[in-house]
Amino acid sequence: MKLASSRDRAPGRPVSRQVLADHVYEELLAWLMDGRLEPGAAVSIDGTARELDVSPTPVREALARLEHTGMVRRVALKGYRVAPVFTREDFAELMEARLAIEPVNARLACSRITPEGLADLREAVKDLETAPRGPSFVEFRDYLDADERFHKLIAEQSGNQFMLAAYAALGGQVQRFRLFGGVGITDADQAIAEHQAVLDALASGDPEQAAAAMADHVHKVRARAIADAPAD
Repeated sequence: MKLASSRDRAPGRPVSRQVLADHVYEELLAWLMDGRLEPGAAVSIDGTARELDVSPTPVREALARLEHTGMVRRVALKGYRVAPVFTREDFAELMEARLAIEPVNARLACSRITPEGLADLREAVKDLETAPRGPSFVEFRDYLDADERFHKLIAEQSGNQFMLAAYAALGGQVQRFRLFGGVGITDADQAIAEHQAVLDALASGDPEQAAAAMADHVHKVRARAIADAPAD
């Protein structure tokens, strides 16, 4: 899929640099999630720019963003390469970190969340329920976005800048984590019910219930992902 070139755009309405970088980011993310760019493969900035009919600049910006997700890695003097898929050890470490951070975020958010924050969380759960869950990334992208938004909103509502920063350091690994199982979205019904349980606990005002609901969700995500993952 090519982005619109300058000769195809309406005169007098140039696409902003940020919009162009966002489009390139989304395109590269889809290539990564759908396996078009395989683990260990080099990502050519100039070649990608030619294929997407853009200049190298938005490609560089998109790759820098992807580096923060862990999906690509910058190698000195060699450019960017696709990161390897999580090993079981990598995944175990990620889930340990999530269990250390996210239940605490839920506990803190429970006593600090605003009515607007609860409304945003309800919208995220509703979006999870209605999002497509097809086999390709373009079909389940909205589901992943809603999932990530739910967890990020709770981190933001914790009211603790350091807990938010700790979550942000993990949040970039969400897409890479999804590649661990290699089968897309298979647990939507269970995950939606777990998100709803976290939301209900937050709405109840019981911090320990909120922390327990989040810990239960992360434990179950870990168990399902391990069950779905191919054998090493």
